[in-house]
Amino acid sequence: MADERYNRIRVAMAEHERSNKWLAEKLGKSGTTVSRWITNKSQPSIEQLYEIAKALNVDVRELLEPSHEQ
Repeated sequence: MADERYNRIRVAMAEHERSNKWLAEKLGKSGTTVSRWITNKSQPSIEQLYEIAKALNVDVRELLEPSHEQ
């Protein structure tokens, strides 16, 4: 998937020592949804990215910057 290198949700969660369960509860989403986001099986909407950034206390751009992990 072309967007894989731009999805840094997993990295941001690790940097802030947050779990899938924590993010799912914070956003009112299922654990499956969060898991699909961080494994790039699906992508969050722009609105959801802003919610994720707010929950993790990061700038939304940090979730979109290219990752060097491939």
